[in-house]
Amino acid sequence: MGDSPSWTAVPGAAERARSVLAASWSCAVTADGGREEFVGAHTVDEDGRVILHVPEDSSLLTAAICAPRGEPSAVLEFADVAPVPVRNRIRARLWLAGWFTPEDGHLAFHATRVVLKQPTGAVVVSLDEFADAAPDPLATAEAQLLTHLADSHPDAVERLTRLVQRDSLHGAVRVQPLAVDRHGLTLRIERARAHGDVRLPFHAPADDVGQLTERMHVLLTQASAAACPRALQRHRTDGDG
Repeated sequence: MGDSPSWTAVPGAAERARSVLAASWSCAVTADGGREEFVGAHTVDEDGRVILHVPEDSSLLTAAICAPRGEPSAVLEFADVAPVPVRNRIRARLWLAGWFTPEDGHLAFHATRVVLKQPTGAVVVSLDEFADAAPDPLATAEAQLLTHLADSHPDAVERLTRLVQRDSLHGAVRVQPLAVDRHGLTLRIERARAHGDVRLPFHAPADDVGQLTERMHVLLTQASAAACPRALQRHRTDGDG
């Protein structure tokens, strides 16, 4: 009614891809028909370029020297895993196709294709948009924020369900915080044999943890003023979960 926000309530594909890259601690590399997992072995430049730190005897070093430049000789895969235990914890997957070059004793990856797969489907991200985008400002803090909310404030999570349409809560046996970014909080609603996600948008973007705290207080205040959903009332009365 005249107060619609001018900012997008959902991160764009390029920003989402950069957020997955920024928060990922491990990656899988497929090259020359082989696949290898690396944990804590990569860093990311400001433009999204991945630098892989591998042992001196790594077969990837040999492959990088021998592979024709400019050809997609390797694929890097990053998984975005929900920090709170829920069903189907993989929230997104990011694939970078391209080639390696040795650089200062490490391997620099030159991407030729970027693909982001989310529950809504897969999308090819423009290389220019990928390079220009910045990760969500909460991306690296998200895991700690969500686990704290789930473990220390389950009452707040339950209160936030008052902002969810009653039909979405029908048959719910558990509700957990699934994701948070500067635009909003996503709740995972689990039922006996299915699940669904509901997004609670903030009234304005949160560019740091301090602003996120304020945005969450606003949501909780709105939830306190709302009626408790009947579906959740039945769930508590029946003692499920």
